[in-house]
Amino acid sequence: MDNTQYINANQAAAFAGSFIMFFWLVALALTVLFIWFYWRIFSKAGFSGALALLNLVPMVGPLICILILAFGEWPALQGRPSTPVQSGYAPPTT
Repeated sequence: MDNTQYINANQAAAFAGSFIMFFWLVALALTVLFIWFYWRIFSKAGFSGALALLNLVPMVGPLICILILAFGEWPALQGRPSTPVQSGYAPPTT
């Protein structure tokens, strides 16, 4: 029987190791990218940019960041006059 058709254990281990290393490098790059994005967003909203480090908490961290941005009072907007909500209709003319 010809053994050249089968992958030996060393080749399988090398493939698995390189795949796992590639996966973790991509995951690390995406994590750093998301932290940088959230750092910029928090800074522009007037919060401390360090809140972006909440993304390091698995599963719950990104949800907390989104909730802070969605429902928190942004310090960057405090002190600005609020604009009244205008309807899309033109005022009646007489």
